[in-house]
Amino acid sequence: MAIVVITGTSSGIGLATALELGRAGHKVYATMRNPARAPELSQRAATERLPITILTMDVDSDRSVTSCFATVYRQQEHIDALVNNAGMERHGSVEELPLADVRAIMETNYFGTLRSIREVLPHMRERGSGCIVNVTSVAGKISSSPLGAYSASKFAVEAVTEALAQEMKPFGVRVAIVEPGVIDTAMARALDNPPPSPYRQAKHMTALFQAVLEQPSPPSIVAGVIRDVIESGTWKLRHPAGPTAEPFLAWRAGLTDEQWIDFNALDTESFRKRVKETFGLELKIAAEAAPGTAASAAG
Repeated sequence: MAIVVITGTSSGIGLATALELGRAGHKVYATMRNPARAPELSQRAATERLPITILTMDVDSDRSVTSCFATVYRQQEHIDALVNNAGMERHGSVEELPLADVRAIMETNYFGTLRSIREVLPHMRERGSGCIVNVTSVAGKISSSPLGAYSASKFAVEAVTEALAQEMKPFGVRVAIVEPGVIDTAMARALDNPPPSPYRQAKHMTALFQAVLEQPSPPSIVAGVIRDVIESGTWKLRHPAGPTAEPFLAWRAGLTDEQWIDFNALDTESFRKRVKETFGLELKIAAEAAPGTAASAAG
């Protein structure tokens, strides 16, 4: 049995991971910003009598993170595994996405991850064991408009995780990255109804997500990968998760940077045809407005 702290467990991948690990017999401390507003995990844990304790933690707050981990350490001598899953997404072109949103993304996705990591590192280092799993995304390796700011935060987590793995291996602490593809979560489904914009990529990405979600992959797929990382003892750094992750990463790796940019700069009809040829997906994309004008809302 491992003692595991998970961030961002109110819904989606975090909730599924808490249930997965709890059902496997691990002692789970499931943290979220406002437990009163997200009772599902508590209710399911009580119904199934799972070893899950729910704690309040806002990863944006130094005080909240320190207080939460202090609570865990008062109850347990050590933490075997930390799963950094808390995250947020805002999308928009580089020109249009407000800087406040960009800062909020980095605060939660990058600095929130660092805050939690720094709470467990001294203990794991001194004990000579432990496991840190950082949940990023395929977007942590591939940047696509209008997800540039989100990708920047996930690229940052991937970079610091790679450095952390180098630092912690001599101390016996395993560090891993889990990279979900398109998973059926509220975050994925939020990429919908983009506002009028001179940039076509938002409606292209919306249509792509909608097409993939017609055959949805549940968060439990990612939860299973996270459980395997914790239980297996693997030292592998990166773990794609979900049916779209590895194929999409491999496809991008087969393109030059210039080919990738050209693909994402295609006009709507050419983009639709290319996606159909490459992935077999039928996209429903609103008609393209004339160059230099806001995108048309016509179907």
